[in-house]
Amino acid sequence: MYSAVVTSAGDRIRWVELPGEEPARVYVHGLGASSGPYFTGVAVHPLLAGRRALLVDLLGHGISDRPEGFSYTLEAHADALAAALDTAGVTGAEVVAHSMGGSVAIVMASRYPGLVSRLVLVDANLDPLRPERGAGGSRGIAAYSEAEFLRGGGWEETRARAGGHWWATMRLAGRVALHRSAVHLVAGSVPTMREQLLALDIPRTFLLPADDAPLSGAGELTAAGVSVVAVPDCGHNIMLDNPDGFVRAITETRYLAQRTEQVEREAC
Repeated sequence: MYSAVVTSAGDRIRWVELPGEEPARVYVHGLGASSGPYFTGVAVHPLLAGRRALLVDLLGHGISDRPEGFSYTLEAHADALAAALDTAGVTGAEVVAHSMGGSVAIVMASRYPGLVSRLVLVDANLDPLRPERGAGGSRGIAAYSEAEFLRGGGWEETRARAGGHWWATMRLAGRVALHRSAVHLVAGSVPTMREQLLALDIPRTFLLPADDAPLSGAGELTAAGVSVVAVPDCGHNIMLDNPDGFVRAITETRYLAQRTEQVEREAC
């Protein structure tokens, strides 16, 4: 296990690392999750193995520290993650990021352009959402005030709705971290995550479950060079539900991006 101090208070982000060739591939989990349980299976898949891989837990989650003085905005998460990767000596990484982690990764790529060479977004949040009491995921958590969530039954109600799979990692997250992260994920960023994604000048792939296709705004994303791929036989946790389809989507779109870059270089 590796770690890096990422705040002035000495809080640490921690990650598990698999040795391999550079550039590194960085895996980032979603809200209430942890990168090890969600990504280890695909990180060692024959089509992805051999690259240095960092399975990183964001502040407030998994094996990382859970500071209660941290804001947990998307920008703060992105800055902390960038600080950890800088300590790890990572540059030009391929970042594979799920759900909220995808939103954080977009913001990080915008703020630290030399850090990310390619983004693979796994059913990530691109737009602000509306909090809704009783809803699943971030919308339901964000509908509580912080006091309601911590001391007014919100945590218990969220736990009851989470189900065994999400609860397995959600129970590791700090309660303050979980609530604030959800609130800021629902509020989104300025510019929005979608706007920042459209403006990035790196290869970008967006994976979504085939049952949820078409992706809202897919035409605009495709026109901007984002590969939008619908993966069959899966739900929101694509890497767990259909790991082979997940890995194929990553490797095939990487090949297409490399061929496009080669054609553009030859045309010049």
